[in-house]
Amino acid sequence: MSVLCLIANPVDPMFDVNLALAINREVAGELNWLNHGVACEILFPHAPDPAAIARAMLGDAPVDVALLPADKRRKQLLIADMDSTMIEQECIDELAAAIGIKPQIAAITERAMRGELDFAAALDTRVALLAGLERSAIEAVRREQITLTPGGRALVQTMKAYGAYTALISGGFTFFADHFARRIGFDEAIANVLEFDGDVLAGTVVRPIVDKAIKLNRLKTLAQERGIGLQQTLAVGDGANDLDMIRAAGLGVAFHAKPAVAAAAGARIEHGDLTALLYLQGFTDEEIVR
Repeated sequence: MSVLCLIANPVDPMFDVNLALAINREVAGELNWLNHGVACEILFPHAPDPAAIARAMLGDAPVDVALLPADKRRKQLLIADMDSTMIEQECIDELAAAIGIKPQIAAITERAMRGELDFAAALDTRVALLAGLERSAIEAVRREQITLTPGGRALVQTMKAYGAYTALISGGFTFFADHFARRIGFDEAIANVLEFDGDVLAGTVVRPIVDKAIKLNRLKTLAQERGIGLQQTLAVGDGANDLDMIRAAGLGVAFHAKPAVAAAAGARIEHGDLTALLYLQGFTDEEIVR
């Protein structure tokens, strides 16, 4: 049995209630609003390809569509990427901006996230270009340039309130991940460690580098430690280094992701904020911890 989820961005929903009713008639299921005018689910649709029908009827409307198994929707483990997922920026690009080389580093970041470059080699190249950057400048970037993705704290706090364990795992840096994990409320954070020479960056990263293999392994390890199957896990990210954990999780979500990641994920969110991951699990607006 399956459930069809239709989710808009709560800031600017643009979700016609009558259109939702029309889709429900076409896919022949049971309509249930999770947040009226923002997110609904159609339980047990009977049409052969309800997601395709919904997308065709929605046209250009900014509404995300996902067809998911109805069983065990609420997950007991969340593992999330940081850059361009739980926060809105790529930290390394913002560090590059502080010394005037953002275009050069951002181009490498983009190719690495698309899976066109070896992640570890690309990270080494970019960090080497940052050598000499002062700790105070990094702190200023963290304080002034980085913003939380809307819905992220609600996602983490709601899942924790319903018994889930939450982990932030990043190919970025502990300097940012530890800080923002505390602000958002994650139970743990794992990221790469920048090496310093006194109070300036040495231009190197401590081994081993947090890559797609380590992300996947952490997902499996946490599931095993908590005595749950992978079906009860949720993984979210946007880049190629997130793809293995997204594929392995019971609910793998590509969030405003690179094309290859979006194409391979079980669900993709292109319009909504991070509360969309709660609606995918069947949470109602009243249940969300804000």
